[in-house]
Amino acid sequence: MEGIKAAGAATLDQSRQLRRLYRIYLDKTVLHVRNRWLGTATLAFILVLRVIHLQRGYFIIYLLWSFTLILLGCFLSPLVHPTKINATDGSLLPMKGSDEFRPFIRRLSEFTFWYTVTKAFIISILMTFFEIFLFPFLNGPMIIVCLFLMFSMTMSRIITYMKEYKYVPFSIGKQKYGGKILPSSDSSGGRWILSILKCDY
Repeated sequence: MEGIKAAGAATLDQSRQLRRLYRIYLDKTVLHVRNRWLGTATLAFILVLRVIHLQRGYFIIYLLWSFTLILLGCFLSPLVHPTKINATDGSLLPMKGSDEFRPFIRRLSEFTFWYTVTKAFIISILMTFFEIFLFPFLNGPMIIVCLFLMFSMTMSRIITYMKEYKYVPFSIGKQKYGGKILPSSDSSGGRWILSILKCDY
């Protein structure tokens, strides 16, 4: 009996170590956004090649597309709905240039979006190896039309929502501010102020 308990404890320790090691390597990928999405695009390419090769499995693509659209809607939506924000607590999004800059907080972070989509692609590729998921009665053109209709309807709703509440979920590059430089009587001090103002922190 004690041997069984010791073996169970050893197995539990090994599984904890494997999960910890997996988490460490997963955390190392946080900063490598481009490489992460290139890996996911590779998985998508493999899935498409597999479905084209089988000439079946369009239902898997349909389910994956629906799931990805739901995640995309969460990724492009703010954490708190703008109508539910109290204007007195200072959390309202800025509406003009003179307002204080407040970052856009997503309902679903980029990393979680990538991680969930990547897992969905891996599961979809594995599903193509089981006959139960390969329905023969669905054809490719019908599924492609459905996918594009779903995408256009979802994106039009999200874009309307973004226009209505005046937010942009993407920020490309660093925001730069321009200001006037005051002249100084001391020339060395003026150069020092100029060098500080030119720095981008």
